[in-house]
Amino acid sequence: MKIAVLGYGVVGSGVVELMHKNPESINAKAGTDIEIKYILDIRDFDDSPFKNLFTKDFNVILNDPEIDVVVEVIGGLNPAYRFVKDSLLAGKSVVTSNKELVSVYGDELLQIAKDNNKNFLFEASVGGGIPIIRPINQCLAANEIESISGILNGTTNFILTKMVKEGYSFEDALKTAQQLGYAEANPAADIEGIDSCRKIAILASLAYGEHVNPDKVHTEGITEIKLEDIRHADKMGYAVKLLGTIRKNDDNTLFIMVAPFLVEKSIPLSGVEDVYNAILVEGDAVGISLFYGRGAGKLPTASAVVADVIDCAKHIKARKYLYWKSSDGSFIEDYKKMLCKRYVRFDGGVTCTDIRETFTDAQCTEEDGSLVFITSDMNEYDFDKALASLESKCASTAAAVIRVFSI
Repeated sequence: MKIAVLGYGVVGSGVVELMHKNPESINAKAGTDIEIKYILDIRDFDDSPFKNLFTKDFNVILNDPEIDVVVEVIGGLNPAYRFVKDSLLAGKSVVTSNKELVSVYGDELLQIAKDNNKNFLFEASVGGGIPIIRPINQCLAANEIESISGILNGTTNFILTKMVKEGYSFEDALKTAQQLGYAEANPAADIEGIDSCRKIAILASLAYGEHVNPDKVHTEGITEIKLEDIRHADKMGYAVKLLGTIRKNDDNTLFIMVAPFLVEKSIPLSGVEDVYNAILVEGDAVGISLFYGRGAGKLPTASAVVADVIDCAKHIKARKYLYWKSSDGSFIEDYKKMLCKRYVRFDGGVTCTDIRETFTDAQCTEEDGSLVFITSDMNEYDFDKALASLESKCASTAAAVIRVFSI
């Protein structure tokens, strides 16, 4: 089986490296020899041992009948979307790690793959090297998925870990992440939650069978998280994590969002540190399963990509059932209706008595000159109304509000 790799960046070079590092094992598992015939990139790699494989013309790949599988690791939407769509229409299976592409166009591309009896596989698009697409699609197929929650971005988790473990400010932790190559020069996709949003949208689409476009997902990042709140949370038995979370309601609607949460230390997600990712999946039959590992990086992501290539080799004349239908997103419920507790900090102007008069049963404590409290379960409309009332009565403004995660 001959394949073409589109893109020779971090992941693309990892795919080529892995294919040449473990050929006997990979071919044995695939049941056939897999050969990289082309590598597409606009740059020159004259010193590469694979320089004879490079081409700058996608049409060479598209029009070559020997190419069975196209591996798209360019990233972004352009030209990736056109290349992937044209490949599927030409009767070639496609493997990708491109979370933006899958989250935006997954329904369309899966339909084209279905119509052409080809595979469109994307294990690496969510958890990098962590298996999560196959387990949800296959291993947990007998379950109704009740919830999915996870740390889906290693950069933000690294920043939060630095803040709690070493007392870094957000700005210093971000700078360190950039120096180590964990964060881009423009880190917006990570720190503003966009990357996690795309990933949780893919998991929601897969688990519930209808396309969830990222623009339907309420998304907040970690740019407003302060070191003092991380310290207060730690003393109270919580860790602060950026989570993507989905909850299924009794009427089959979904709450879905990305936001910082306080996670109680008894919950496994709280102990996930540095660049590691973890995803909790709750099924009605199996209960809670935890998937943990490196969510990004050259070889971990390449590992998932190559696993999909092997799957394509095994199903070269058949299609794996991986599919969700198009949708207008009307089954996504208003996130403000979701019940949850909230952590609130005031730096003056209120007393615990004031707080308890407004938020019945609030757990109020004094921490380093600030009053912090955790509310009971409330929807966001009721919380906002109560907080506004407290702020008006005491002529003081809350310094921080963070949701509290529960299983």
